[in-house]
Amino acid sequence: MPPGYRVWMCALQGDELYDWERVTQLLAQQAPWWTPGSASGYHALTQGYLIGEVVRRITGQSLGQFFAEQIAGPLNADFMIGVPDSEFHRIGNLIPPPDGAVLGQGAVKDSIPHRTFSSPRTTALDSHTDGWRRAEIPAANGHGNARAVAKIHSALANGGRCGNVQLLSPEICRSVMQTRIEGMDLVFGGPMAFGLGFGLHPVKADRRNLCFWGGWGGSRAIIDQDNALSFSYVMNKMADGLLGDARGDQLARATFASVKALSQ
Repeated sequence: MPPGYRVWMCALQGDELYDWERVTQLLAQQAPWWTPGSASGYHALTQGYLIGEVVRRITGQSLGQFFAEQIAGPLNADFMIGVPDSEFHRIGNLIPPPDGAVLGQGAVKDSIPHRTFSSPRTTALDSHTDGWRRAEIPAANGHGNARAVAKIHSALANGGRCGNVQLLSPEICRSVMQTRIEGMDLVFGGPMAFGLGFGLHPVKADRRNLCFWGGWGGSRAIIDQDNALSFSYVMNKMADGLLGDARGDQLARATFASVKALSQ
């Protein structure tokens, strides 16, 4: 086991995932599973609460409120973290992946992946409920479409600007591509490199000013600063991957092949 490994003590039950104060209090009490800085592991659901609580303490707003006011609103991007009841009719229900509806299904009991995905045991069908849609679970329950995701990330691809809106400084945008930690990810079980909030190519020789992330079921976002390009793929028919799938990969490959052809 990794140095500093600790037993997962902060068990959540059912709808407690929708209780912001409950989740952040439990995270504050949780001891590290390994020596901080010695390794990394995919956070799954907890990342959004950790960042969101910092935002709440600084601004007094929830992450969903801050996102709506500072990002989605100015960009006119159709994306929400915490959906009002009036918008429920626009949501397409997720169709669970072929291997089942449970996130992290098949992980070895008591392993780090098992602990990561088992508290609480989250299923694709949870997303069909009113409680899930209303809640702010920033790492998992943002609601929008591919056009909105690409539009939001286009600021990062273009020196912080999207249209007439300057969201970030060029310096912050460049800093996203700097490697913060890399090595074997203890949750994914494979090599990963992380910049500021995004994944980078795990092979150093292949890295450029490009970052990415994906989601359970097949969603994918890629930000390419060298080509000022933002790519997004989302779906409601889920595949069984945690970081994208072949559908998004094929579209991304076609997109970048077209960009390369146009530049020649």
